[in-house]
Amino acid sequence: MSDNKIYKDALQYHAEPKPGKIQVLPTKRYATQRDLALAYSPGVAAPCLEIEKNPEDAYKYTSKGNLVAVISNGTAVLGLGDIGALAGKPVMEGKGLLFKIFADIDVFDIEVDTKDVETFIQTVKAIAPTFGGINLEDIKAPEAFEIERRLIDELDIPVMHDDQHGTAIISAAALKNAVEIAGKEIDKVKVVVNGAGSSAISCSKLYLKLGVKLENLVMLDSKGVIRKDAPNLSSEKAEFATSRDLNTLEEAMNGADVFIGLSKGDVVSAEMILSMSDNPIVFAMANPNPEIAYDLAIKTRKDIIMATGRSDHPNQVNNVLGFPFIFRGALDVRATKINEEMKMAAVHALADLAKQLVPEQVNIAYNEKNLQFGREYIIPKPFDARLISEIPPAVAKAAMDSGVALKPITDWEAYKEELADRLGTGNKLTRMLMNRAKAEPKKVIFAEADQLNVLKAAQIAFEEGLAHPILLGNKEVIIELMSEINFEANLKIIDPFSDAEKERRDRFAQTYWLKRQRSGITLIDAQKLMRERNYFAAMMVNEAEADALVTGYSRSYPNVAKPMLELIGKESNVDRIAATNIMMTKRGPIFMSDTALNVDPTSNELAEIALMTAKTMKMFGIEPNIAMLSYSNYGSAKFESSQKVAQAVAYLHKEKPELTVDGEIQVDFALNPVMLKNKFPFSKLVDKKVNGLVFPNLDSANISYKIIKELEGVESVGPIVMGLKKPAHIIQLGATVDEIVSVVCVAVVDAQEKQKKQG
Repeated sequence: MSDNKIYKDALQYHAEPKPGKIQVLPTKRYATQRDLALAYSPGVAAPCLEIEKNPEDAYKYTSKGNLVAVISNGTAVLGLGDIGALAGKPVMEGKGLLFKIFADIDVFDIEVDTKDVETFIQTVKAIAPTFGGINLEDIKAPEAFEIERRLIDELDIPVMHDDQHGTAIISAAALKNAVEIAGKEIDKVKVVVNGAGSSAISCSKLYLKLGVKLENLVMLDSKGVIRKDAPNLSSEKAEFATSRDLNTLEEAMNGADVFIGLSKGDVVSAEMILSMSDNPIVFAMANPNPEIAYDLAIKTRKDIIMATGRSDHPNQVNNVLGFPFIFRGALDVRATKINEEMKMAAVHALADLAKQLVPEQVNIAYNEKNLQFGREYIIPKPFDARLISEIPPAVAKAAMDSGVALKPITDWEAYKEELADRLGTGNKLTRMLMNRAKAEPKKVIFAEADQLNVLKAAQIAFEEGLAHPILLGNKEVIIELMSEINFEANLKIIDPFSDAEKERRDRFAQTYWLKRQRSGITLIDAQKLMRERNYFAAMMVNEAEADALVTGYSRSYPNVAKPMLELIGKESNVDRIAATNIMMTKRGPIFMSDTALNVDPTSNELAEIALMTAKTMKMFGIEPNIAMLSYSNYGSAKFESSQKVAQAVAYLHKEKPELTVDGEIQVDFALNPVMLKNKFPFSKLVDKKVNGLVFPNLDSANISYKIIKELEGVESVGPIVMGLKKPAHIIQLGATVDEIVSVVCVAVVDAQEKQKKQG
């Protein structure tokens, strides 16, 4: 993707459909006059008076306890430098978005237009009563050091400059594990830190607390090794000045055990890596280009343990592993500060988590068979759902043990459950799906590439590395549209109707006719059908000229499904194909079936739909808890439509007792665990979080998912076709670009899974 294209796309992303990335939403009812009277005047006086009597009640009656300020003056914006407070606002909004999606913390971004340290400090102090914590961001050194130190001392809420401490905490966890894997001792390793900014200083200080000896650490700035005899050293640099006779990075690297890069790309050579000790540890964390390219480093030293700041290599040092969860733990015990004990607790918790058995969902997300602690897995992955329930408790406990917690936690198991429930995993599933597609992209046919939205989706899939698109349709139209949207790529464009494709059409027609000649299809019929793009595309998948296809943007679902069934056919153990939609709800992803294909399924077909849904859920690393829906609860209404659901459940209980499925049940009981447990304590769904819904007919399923999608703005992935021999997925008529991209990712993952089984 060209820099100009990225620039334009970024502007559009930030501007549409509404400017910015975050918003404020009400948390209370506001429908009636009574609601408004309670929310504002006169009812609001009651909590005001209580807070006046006891300021701690602000945590009881306002959002203060879950509200963090992301504050910057824009003097050191990552990769952009001193661009000013207002220009830095998109970055601060982005940080707010990360706080919310990873730890359910609300954020106001505050841009302070001053470079004066005292003015900045006084401004933050003046607005601090609004917040439960303060995240300082993108403030240049050395001012950042004084600002953070003063605010920590002068405020009674957690304050942390993430640029200083985020990388320090994550890299310290990685360093702890890397040293162990290398078979070395932390107090004996020789460390080279290339960079002397706020992050490098903070990293070095934390490494000393981890056990690195000061005399074994050498730091470099843009002038070379920081030596004790250098003039005009700042107090921060002076702390790490060395008396050793070293001047250059090349000299410092000779015999070193650890290299920490917090500088700029391509400053480390292969020769420098070769000069390091056995089992060298190299953290090249400059972005986007590391101090030494990953491929070059691992080619140079087979015994290297390497981390970077990039997501496309193992061991990504990513601040998102730290700050959301550190603030979460600090807020939950109402800590007065984030101290060194809390930071070290996060370090050890992250390091320990990497040693635990990796959940299958994480393996699936990164297209790994068995991630396990070792050279290429020294820190957890950002998509690991365990982070929310592991890091905050460690931080909270450290706050309590160090005496800075005002609201101690007594029931740790309940707290961990609360953390796990804070976030639905819907958005994470979308990110994991894309990440998995990127890991092993497949050849995907876009059967309607002469439609603008379909071509835009193909462009995203190509530029993001999600798939290798094959474009089907009118070639002239496709080329014209590609020019219109600046889609520059040397992709295969195929027009099934053109003379250029006659040989392939005839070959496909012959194959199709031989397969269907006893079903009333003549050779002439087959030749005509191969001019139709969906038949042609299906044959390309059948003949292994493509791995998967997506279609349906401009045609009705039944018309598109017919070629798939005739040409690709069903899996050997499947009687009927079905479709499921993944709804990315606040409570997590919910699979809804059958949303597109079976109008009035029998009890046997409902059972099969449930089994296919469970199989699909497991493909995404989700353990299925499926409710078989009806207007009846466990025999309360004995009519044909409810009885067929009950019969399906009876069959599943007998034949698949290991599957968590139950019904027939009304949807509110299925989704409300308290109601379910109180009324139907015998249900297999009690104490389970229902994440799969099988509907009694197409009307109820299709209507339900579209209502949720349109009224609640819930993202929908699908319909996902289940039960075909090969990956063919049908998008909804008039789907959005994002919806098409999601289905493309599903098609790629489906192709990955089917190829694994075949090979």
